[in-house]
Amino acid sequence: MTSHLLLGIDTGGTYTDAVLFSEAAGVVAKAKALTTRHELAVGIAGAVEAVLEKAKVPVTAISLVSLSTTLATNALVEGQGGRAGLVMIGFGPEDLKRDGLLEALGADPVLFLPGGHNVHGGETPLDMSALDEALPTLASQVSSFAIAGYFAVRNPAHEKRVRERIREVSHLPVTCSHELSSKLGGPRRALTTLLNARLVSMIDRLIGSCEDFLKRRGIHVPMMVVRGDGALISAAEARLRPIETILSGPAASLVGARHLTGLENAVVSDIGGTTTDVAVLEKGRPRLDAEGAVVGGFRTMVEAVAMRTYGLGGDSEVRINDRGLKARIDLGPRRFLPLSLAAALHGDAVFAVLEKQLRATHAGRHDGRLAVRTGLPDHLASGLQPQEQALYDRIGMIPLALADLLVSTPQKATLDRLVARGLVHICGVTPSDAMHVLGRQAQWNAAAARLGLEIAARMKDGSGQPIAASAENLAEMIVDRLTRQSSEVILQACLGEDGAGTIDPAASVAVDRALKREPGIVRFSIGLDRPLVGLGASAPVYYPAIAVMLGTDAAIPAEADVANAVGAVVGQVRASVTVFVTTPEEGIFIVNGAGASERFIDQEQAFGVARHRAQSMALETARANGAEEPAATMWEEIDAPEIERGRRLIEARFTASASGRPRIAHH
Repeated sequence: MTSHLLLGIDTGGTYTDAVLFSEAAGVVAKAKALTTRHELAVGIAGAVEAVLEKAKVPVTAISLVSLSTTLATNALVEGQGGRAGLVMIGFGPEDLKRDGLLEALGADPVLFLPGGHNVHGGETPLDMSALDEALPTLASQVSSFAIAGYFAVRNPAHEKRVRERIREVSHLPVTCSHELSSKLGGPRRALTTLLNARLVSMIDRLIGSCEDFLKRRGIHVPMMVVRGDGALISAAEARLRPIETILSGPAASLVGARHLTGLENAVVSDIGGTTTDVAVLEKGRPRLDAEGAVVGGFRTMVEAVAMRTYGLGGDSEVRINDRGLKARIDLGPRRFLPLSLAAALHGDAVFAVLEKQLRATHAGRHDGRLAVRTGLPDHLASGLQPQEQALYDRIGMIPLALADLLVSTPQKATLDRLVARGLVHICGVTPSDAMHVLGRQAQWNAAAARLGLEIAARMKDGSGQPIAASAENLAEMIVDRLTRQSSEVILQACLGEDGAGTIDPAASVAVDRALKREPGIVRFSIGLDRPLVGLGASAPVYYPAIAVMLGTDAAIPAEADVANAVGAVVGQVRASVTVFVTTPEEGIFIVNGAGASERFIDQEQAFGVARHRAQSMALETARANGAEEPAATMWEEIDAPEIERGRRLIEARFTASASGRPRIAHH
């Protein structure tokens, strides 16, 4: 039973999950540990040790390790990463103004060299003298290099020569644009290459810390990483092309959803503490973003799942607007530390504040809210403004009532800045607390959740009435709001996929009437054409009601809380290669891609060579990416319009795709 266990690890922003999986029995054991951002190995070790302990198996039973992560995505969103030097071959400074390249470059150095190729792969001579002059200085200022050449996807010779020279002199990691994408569009390819170069050291650290831990534990097996399109690549390849791991976490959850539910077509929604991610499964595959993944506001050329992320989760702030005749509740986008969790961590301090506020004759503006440090290391709290520092010094590791902390109105804005920098958590009422009051969740402290909701329920609406009759009553209102807001974001994502993204479900009267099932002479109804798969630890408590509102079936797998880690081990290795045939003049056919340019005078011969090249290169790449016995499929697109004297070839594209299961260790 214990032979050939696969170990899946997912390092998310909050938790690191580990799963032991066998092809025969499915999930054998699962465990979670808090992600330790400053020292990733600690979180990985915590989760893996816990899962091994639960399964009671020896490390020799593991035959493959696979990792999915949101770290690359988070790093780009938060603007982190190393400094990179960009070398542009055959481009000019005006090309930086396209596709957001200048903005992405920021203060990083850029160098322009004469050279590059034309659409048929013919070259403009390469001149490297400016590079030789600048390299010694540049190498001391950056942690990696990115190279983008004009039409390098048709002929990468110049990129390769520049790469050799940089490696010779600097010994730093170098990324070439032709290794990342075969699509035309120089500036966007340069942008993708630049972002890749910035991520190299960070993903290198993650994979390194994972490998070190495995080595220490005596787990000597192949290691894979999930790519943004859900396919697997070997750890060695992920180190060279870390940009391909952006959106790796969401992609893994889709592959996991497909495996755990067996559904070919579904809408998959993953609810975490902070965000909800929505994506579509089509014919068993994640729907990919045709334009390329957008991360941190930049559109890259990376093939990745079309995933939409919204600031709504179980730990979202509950905002109560009491100005109208009836109070309105809204959730998010900020994340709070739930009162039930704050009390589980700091019991007495939290209870003392809440009980005192509930006994007071007059309700205060900041009742039911406390502040506490997040515990980030000191060096990350440097560079604060004097008023921020003064407030930060008053907040400790024990939660403090906001009513006691904020003595003037401007301090509220100062506190918000400390929260945005990740230095302080605000503790307050969240949907998780409402679920504790209703008895549908029980992992933290329900008594503190009840006190928080009793305090909030006393608020008066515009007509002078309390906004809710009891804590239970308010809890139902909050959960109803979460059901409604989740339904809206799922509809928004699906309308976007349908090309109807201009409809805003939150503002549409028609959608409102359909979701409320309001009677009327005109009946509106709305529904999804496929089941809704709910993922995340709290999916079983929220998603049945959301599916009912959306008029579809809910599919919530038993392992919904670790779908990412399951997706990491059940994925396939996939590689695609495209080879082009163009005609610069009548009767001449040039083959480009997957090797040096070749000229032919016979069209069929050129096509045959192109097919062979694409197929053998795809199989070779899949094996390099870690596939055991890949199989290839082929498709071709030929642009040859009819003109007076018969058909004239403009361009033919031959694409081969090879896929297979990853190689495993045979003990």
